[in-house]
Amino acid sequence: MANSPLITLITPAVPGSRAGNRATATRWAGLLRASGYRVSIRLSDESPSGPRPDLLVALHAWRSHGAINAWKQRYPRCPLILVLTGTDVYRFQYSDPAMVYESMDAADALVGLHDCLPENLPERYLDRLHVVHQSAEPLPDKAPGPSARTFDVLVAGHLREEKDSLRAAYAVRDLPRDSRLRVIQLGGAHTEDWAEAAREEMTHNRRYRWLGDQPRWRVRQWMARARVMVISSRMEGGANVVSEACVAGLPVIASDIAGNRGLLGEDYVGYYPVTHTTALRECLLRAERDSVWLERLREQVSRRAPMFRPEAERQALAQVVGQVLDQSR
Repeated sequence: MANSPLITLITPAVPGSRAGNRATATRWAGLLRASGYRVSIRLSDESPSGPRPDLLVALHAWRSHGAINAWKQRYPRCPLILVLTGTDVYRFQYSDPAMVYESMDAADALVGLHDCLPENLPERYLDRLHVVHQSAEPLPDKAPGPSARTFDVLVAGHLREEKDSLRAAYAVRDLPRDSRLRVIQLGGAHTEDWAEAAREEMTHNRRYRWLGDQPRWRVRQWMARARVMVISSRMEGGANVVSEACVAGLPVIASDIAGNRGLLGEDYVGYYPVTHTTALRECLLRAERDSVWLERLREQVSRRAPMFRPEAERQALAQVVGQVLDQSR
């Protein structure tokens, strides 16, 4: 192990953060160590130091742009794998293309987290693009089951614009009195405005509960209790919570965007037009009332589950890393 290749993994998310970038960095560090590599995790705003790594893996083209330049300047012959996030592809590629493309040009390989990325990337990058699906562990056998009193809809993720976070809450306003639909929202607010909006929604919408930031074990507990999950995002790079839902056999109702289609498949029947409250409401009511349709969603997500096994993620990641290291020798 002492002579195995050293990988420096760069992330903009600080230790203890529940941000997706930090979760990915921590999980990948474990998977790479299991594949025989030495790994150090560094923050994007840290200055390069220490021994020369054999490989750099940077998460986020835009947020890690300065770090990529700094590490490549100090170690110009060190190969780089760049992991593209949803905001890289669907926001910063258009708002700040110079920084995003400079990071992508510096990379020996690009990694995306879902299968539809080629729809939104310049053709010149596609021959360097690899897909690594984020994995998830099964729920515990003794996890609590759904409540008979309520039909709980889970929304898990930080409250922010990219997630269209309150769309499910809006969708359960003014439902028929006999509906048991209830939205449970987990995740910290990106800004105080989002926190205030969630608190305000709770005062007027008895079917909506925002429980704030929660540890992973609590999120998994709510996944076991929920009847369906909503992924309402405007943009996604390949949300790990979709992997979690598929492995748990939890039906998903998702906005029809590339980041969701790239995980759930083009033939998935649980999509609704992004930001369309009425369409989402209709899907939720159908899930509650149409057991055949709900079971079809469950069968479809369960068929995707093998893509998200930890061993599948480890093998895909090790293949990219091994290829880049071989090419650099």
